[in-house]
Amino acid sequence: MENSREASPVTRWRLILGQEAEAQLAGYCDDGRVGLTDEERIMDAALAAIYDNTSADSGGNRASGSGKGKGAGSGQGAVHLSKWLGDVRTFFPEDVVSIIQNDAMERKGWKQLLFEPELLATVKPDIQLVGTLLSLKGKIPEKTKDTARLLVKAVVDELVKLLENDIRRAVTGALNKRQHSPLPSLSGLDWKRTIQRNLKHYDTERRLIIPERFYYFDRAQRSKEWTVIVDIDQSGSMADSIIWASVIGSIFASIPALSTRVVVFDTEVVDLTEQCANDPVDMLFGIQLGGGTDIHKSVKYCEQFIEEPKKTLFIMVSDLYEGGNQSGLVRRMREMRESGVRTMCLLALSDQGKPFYDEQLARQLSRDGTPCFACTPALLPGLVEGALQGADLGELSKRLGAVQG
Repeated sequence: MENSREASPVTRWRLILGQEAEAQLAGYCDDGRVGLTDEERIMDAALAAIYDNTSADSGGNRASGSGKGKGAGSGQGAVHLSKWLGDVRTFFPEDVVSIIQNDAMERKGWKQLLFEPELLATVKPDIQLVGTLLSLKGKIPEKTKDTARLLVKAVVDELVKLLENDIRRAVTGALNKRQHSPLPSLSGLDWKRTIQRNLKHYDTERRLIIPERFYYFDRAQRSKEWTVIVDIDQSGSMADSIIWASVIGSIFASIPALSTRVVVFDTEVVDLTEQCANDPVDMLFGIQLGGGTDIHKSVKYCEQFIEEPKKTLFIMVSDLYEGGNQSGLVRRMREMRESGVRTMCLLALSDQGKPFYDEQLARQLSRDGTPCFACTPALLPGLVEGALQGADLGELSKRLGAVQG
C-alpha cells in the first residue's frame, strides 16, 4: 500500500472494523474523529463492499463495490466492479488482494466476474482462482475461455517453476545413485564411498587422504526405469490439492526415467495421462470438480499399469471419504503394498492448514503399510526421493514435518 503517511493504530482498526466502529474509535482521537486520507477512504470503500452488511448510500460512499451481491453483468454494475478490482489491486499487497478477491466471490457471489473477459483479465491469478474457474468451467462463456485459459496457464507455469528443479533432482538423484559407473565424472563423484574406501591410505604427516581409487555414480539416463501412478480425487473439497497434483504429475511425465500415469476420479474414473504429458492446462480443464467418490474403482483401474511392482510408486491424493467399496479399497491397497509397490496417500497437497479426512480409513491404510499424511508441495520431492530409495515413508514423513493421518 502506498500511503503519504503511516496509518495510526486507530486508523488501522477503523479500516479493519468498518464504518460501524467509527463512533467508538473516535474517542481515542484527539479531535474526536477518525480522519482517513483519500487513499484510505478508497480502501475503506473497497473493503466495505465485501465485508460490511450495509448497502450503498446515496452519496456514493460505497461506489467502488456493487452493493448487496450484484453480479458482474454488463452496464453500470460491470463498471463498478471493474473499478473495485482496480482499487483493490492498487492499494493492497498481492497476498491480501488474493484473499479479498476470493472473499468477493464467496461472500458476495461475484463469480460472474469470471464471465467477462475484460474483468477477468484484471483479476490476480492464484490457486484459489484456478479452483473457482475449474468449478465453473461448464458455465464460462466462449468469449471468456481464452482469458480463463491464460490465467490458469500463468498459475501452472508459476507452480512448475517452483517445483520442477527440486522434483527432477530428487528423482534423478534417487535413481542414478543406485548404480556406480567406471566412467569418471566430477559431477558424479561419490564422495562418501570414495572417502570410506580410501581411509587406509591416510597420510598422517600431511594429514590427507591419498585416494587410490575414485568411485562415481552412474549418471546415464535410463528410460522408463520406474512407473509412477498419480491417482487424484476430484471431489470439490480437494480443489487446491488437485491443482498441485496435476502440476506434479506433468513434471513426472516430463522425466524420461519415469513412466507416468495420471488418473482422476469421482464416481467414475478418467485417465488424463495424455493431456498431462502434453499440457497440464489441458489436463486441468479435463477435471470435473464435485460429485461423489469411488476410490476403490480408481485403484482397481490403476492396477493394470503395475507391471513391475518393486519399480512402481503409487501416489493417491484423496481425503479418503469413500462412497464406494471401502473394504475392497483396503484389501486392494494392502495387496498392492504386499506385492512390492511403494504406496502413499496424500490427504492434502497444499499450503493450507490441517485437512478434513476420514481418520478411521487413514489409520487402517497406515497400519497396512500405506502412510497417510498431508504435506506442502515443498515436502513432496523429499518424499518421492525417499520412496524411490526404499525409505520408510511413515518415518520420513514425520521427520519432514508432514501432518500425519
